[in-house]
Amino acid sequence: MAFYPVLLSVVFVVRNQATELQGALERAAAVVGPLVSDYELIIVDNASADDSVARLKQLTSVDGLPNLQVYALTKEVDSDTAAWVGLENALGDFAVVIDPETDDIGFLPDMLGRAAEGTDVVFANNQQKVRQTLSYSLCAKGFNSLYKRFNGVDLAKDAPQYRMLSKKVINYILRHPAPALTYRHLPATAGFSRSNLEYSVPPRNVRAKRLSGSFDRGARLLVSSTRKPMRMVSFLSIVGALSNLLYSVYVIAIGLFKDDVAPGWVTISLQQSGMFFLISLVLLVLGEYVLQLTHRANEGPLYHVAQEFTSAVMTRRDKLNVEVVQGGSARPITQTGVA
Repeated sequence: MAFYPVLLSVVFVVRNQATELQGALERAAAVVGPLVSDYELIIVDNASADDSVARLKQLTSVDGLPNLQVYALTKEVDSDTAAWVGLENALGDFAVVIDPETDDIGFLPDMLGRAAEGTDVVFANNQQKVRQTLSYSLCAKGFNSLYKRFNGVDLAKDAPQYRMLSKKVINYILRHPAPALTYRHLPATAGFSRSNLEYSVPPRNVRAKRLSGSFDRGARLLVSSTRKPMRMVSFLSIVGALSNLLYSVYVIAIGLFKDDVAPGWVTISLQQSGMFFLISLVLLVLGEYVLQLTHRANEGPLYHVAQEFTSAVMTRRDKLNVEVVQGGSARPITQTGVA
């Protein structure tokens, strides 16, 4: 197995997985430990309702696992936002985001090898998918087709959730006003060098994906990543204006060239219903934009970390030229061992 002299950050997004946490983290440490000079396992607990946080506290104790960094959120957020919580706190030269229920940690060495060759973003797509309800599957296909039409990227195939980012990419996303929203699509659309790898491993998760909770995330992603929906508003507005103009010309022509002008209630009714239909479409798209603007302006931060704690044992401290003295402070060590 190849060895890479880098610090690697592995971000886990978990929710209600108290019984599986230790096994998943031990597997990750077994894979990553011999692979890099140092690593950190960042666990983002997405407001679990079970005793996941208590279990994570046990795992970060003196007798627990090394190199853990835990962020427990106060309320559940979407998976992209939760992943970004870990990424923006990652210290590694490279950071990988993994869902322990669906992604295979054993494929990480292949991803790191490609990243070490100079690739900024490495995506890994599992050919064996988690079960999906029929409604979820149909809506997902429709959304991905629409997004590909607007942005030229099929999120499901070209930008899956399992991904490795260089520090350069993370720093670039941090410069955006809403990095948690842009994290999902930006690595695939910002012009970074990227690789798409595929593997085939049965996912551990046996629960089918459901549509509830995904619509809002899809709408936010669509309107935050492209201007084309707004161009649709402009197009519909132009169509409405031209339709009214043509109708005015039609009315004038009828008045000039016809003597027996009927009241025209049917024509007027059709015209009014058509205009209201166009206005409804315009208001629908504008409403989505207004919704996102008010969401960002009024709701405050997308997430809040309730608790933050790290392992009692951090291997990278042993490799630094510092020692911890009484009181928790640190001082540099010279070659003679005297500060």
